[in-house]
Amino acid sequence: MATPETQNPSASSNPGGRYESYDVFLSFRGFDTRKKFTDHLYHALKHEGFRTFRDDDEIDRGDVIKPELQKAIVNSRTSVIVLSKNYANSTACLFELQTILELCKKSDHFVLPVFYEVDPGEIKEQSKNLGFGKKEVAAEKVKGWSVALKEVASMAGMVSQNQFDGLEIKTPLLLAYAYTRLENYFMD
Repeated sequence: MATPETQNPSASSNPGGRYESYDVFLSFRGFDTRKKFTDHLYHALKHEGFRTFRDDDEIDRGDVIKPELQKAIVNSRTSVIVLSKNYANSTACLFELQTILELCKKSDHFVLPVFYEVDPGEIKEQSKNLGFGKKEVAAEKVKGWSVALKEVASMAGMVSQNQFDGLEIKTPLLLAYAYTRLENYFMD
């Protein structure tokens, strides 16, 4: 059985010719989940041998963030998108989401949405009400982000608030779900 840890990163590529530096790209709103679920997921994936990108570990100080994120997404086999209450309030998260979904249309990039303490219906609703206060955001960008939110909210994923009560139960079950889905993807 081939596991992610037995794969040579320099030999990892897909039929589209992309070089893959990471098995998993984690997209999340740090304010909501960095020190909670996402941190647990990151360490569990690393422990199991998945080469995992998380922005606070993989981007060097002084680097321009947006190109580094785009490069990491393109150079990942899969993405886990941890959607939370404030995910859609971050232009960086929306940029990641749109980039991930565009990559899916061009390649075999696998996406696993995790709806963390938020219902997919709320994500669809957020897509209608994207407002960034006084920030000037081009209408075309907002429209693209809205489409991306609707698309990810329609994907099969894990909805934590509907299935479990309490963080102490929810986190291990979400981790197990994410790990199993990713492991099955890598086995195919």
